[in-house]
Amino acid sequence: MAAEYNATVSGRVEVAPGLIILRVVPDKLPFEFKAGQYVVLGVKASAPRVDEAEGESEPSVVAGARLESPRLDSPGVGAAAAVAGTAESQAAVDAQAAAISGAVVDPDRMIRRAYSIASESRADEYVEFYLTLVMSGELTPRLFSLKVRDRVYVGPKAVGVFTLDKVAPGKQVLMIGTGTGLAPYMSMLRSELVCNGPRQFVVVHGARFSWDLGYRTELTGLARHCRNFHYVPVITRPAEDVTWRGRSGYLQNVIASSAIEDETGLPLTPENFDIFLCGNPGMIETVIGWAEARGFVRDKGHDIGTLHTEEYW
Repeated sequence: MAAEYNATVSGRVEVAPGLIILRVVPDKLPFEFKAGQYVVLGVKASAPRVDEAEGESEPSVVAGARLESPRLDSPGVGAAAAVAGTAESQAAVDAQAAAISGAVVDPDRMIRRAYSIASESRADEYVEFYLTLVMSGELTPRLFSLKVRDRVYVGPKAVGVFTLDKVAPGKQVLMIGTGTGLAPYMSMLRSELVCNGPRQFVVVHGARFSWDLGYRTELTGLARHCRNFHYVPVITRPAEDVTWRGRSGYLQNVIASSAIEDETGLPLTPENFDIFLCGNPGMIETVIGWAEARGFVRDKGHDIGTLHTEEYW
């Protein structure tokens, strides 16, 4: 049986252009999940899209067509363009064209994608998501057009093992994320943080500009009132954000500095900390390399390590 709408939008907050907090109320409550898990969101292909999204009335490429490899010395050609014509790029081309064709052929087709939940796991009023707009995407331009009382689809069950269950008693937690990779950490903090308790939590969050640092007010307040919580916001474009007085640069450089030790008074070692990583794949891989060289071990199957990653992006 085809999927149907089973939840209602109850709130929508624009954090910055292209960033929203979306709250939905499933028809059946409570909606049970563990902090850090994700669930599928969906809308039908016939749903409206935001005006600024790239058009999809015609595919920008044709499925099955071959791409010409551009000259690497041509103006504006970057690394992504340099791989045009490969099997991977052709698969992406075919998938884009198929998705667009599918929306035309079947307007009732449910477009679905998994998103981390940002709300407290014990809350039974709504499920919250932190979303970024992908102009060329199939789903987010439709999610961003949603208004309060609009209907959406929510998957029947939250899944995922990116949770604090993996952290041994007595260990501190370092959460590193870029952009909307902050979402699972918000759920963890709202569900598991005991203010002034024995376990220390550190959130290192990166964005391009200070106005893209979602949940900044909430996290700053937590850091002010809870001695065991530390918030380290970082931006990458300080020259374009002249009022910013905090840290700038790439997260991997912040982690490699003494920032965490300065905040917590503890050496950043696998004996003291478990590290969680969510967001940009480049950031994740770089931090993994740094951490593994210092004795941190990644999860592998059922073997739980001290380095935990959320891979989807």
